[in-house]
Amino acid sequence: MLYTPIQFRNVELRNRWVMSPMCMYSCENGIANDFHFVHYGSRSQGGTGLIMVEATGVEPRGRITNHCMGIWNDEQALALQKIVEFIHKNSESKVGIQLAHAGRKGSTWNNIQIPIEEGWETIAPSSIPYHPTERIPHALTVEEIKNLVQSFKDAARRAVNAGFDVIEIHGAHGYLVHQFLSPLSNIRTDKYGGSFENRTRFLLEIVNAVNEELNENTALFVRISGTEYAENGWNVEDSVKLAKILKDHHVDLVDVSSGGNIHGAKIPVYEGYQVPFSSQVRNQAQVKTGTVGLITKVEQAEDILQKGDADLIFIAREILRNPYIAVQGSFEMKEECFFPHQYLRAKISS
Repeated sequence: MLYTPIQFRNVELRNRWVMSPMCMYSCENGIANDFHFVHYGSRSQGGTGLIMVEATGVEPRGRITNHCMGIWNDEQALALQKIVEFIHKNSESKVGIQLAHAGRKGSTWNNIQIPIEEGWETIAPSSIPYHPTERIPHALTVEEIKNLVQSFKDAARRAVNAGFDVIEIHGAHGYLVHQFLSPLSNIRTDKYGGSFENRTRFLLEIVNAVNEELNENTALFVRISGTEYAENGWNVEDSVKLAKILKDHHVDLVDVSSGGNIHGAKIPVYEGYQVPFSSQVRNQAQVKTGTVGLITKVEQAEDILQKGDADLIFIAREILRNPYIAVQGSFEMKEECFFPHQYLRAKISS
């Protein structure tokens, strides 16, 4: 199944390998540069079905660090368009972008919050810092929330104009959308806090706004944390419930990761440790899912698909180590996969 095509709207991926979005912390003023051109372009030459560009801030405060990528202006979008056009012209890969806002986890470097003089005031649904030693984030007003929804919509429009095939909304890992979802980081008493319906309202407003900028030629994914490993926090049952709603709001795939919102949470890590969350969401909500987390081998990825635990395999560290994992896997499995015509002399015949 790894080398079986799959379609989302009119977007067909030639195989099920996805380069997971991973921050590179290498931008100036949020603008992609030659490093990003080579970084993403090389993975497309390795046959990866979908290349996901890293978490990209929808406004300056949305970055994790001041070297993270942005798409809040046209100059940033133009730099990304150069990457998209190269990948489309020189490979069979599709290209996605993860639209993100760090919220209270922003203004950091090496996981340490930087002074406000060098960074910025962080924002959150409630005035609760991620770590007790960090400064108190500004609790958003309803008007500010509406403005942020518009920022996601504007970023989606720029991404579509830049040629991206997939837009992913980052609702995981303790960043702003996740902060709204969790009752541990969201203690609001207005329409954006309290009940499950209220805590999911911000995400659903973003989904609806972004969908207004999309057509059948651009698919929409949402990344969530299947659980945050904390008592009375967001859990996999909540994720199943949310996934059913996202499906009704024209989300094409739920990308299931975990954790990130509660400092010091104990996370049991082992090969494929997040696959059970993807499986539960996929099979109980009847939605397409992606899974990620210590997936390093072709046989392991194929087994996940065969068991019906996911529809896409997102790989992170392994694709940093080996940009050609998709095409090399096709050699092992005697399957067809894109291989650059310039490199045909190195292709292993089946």
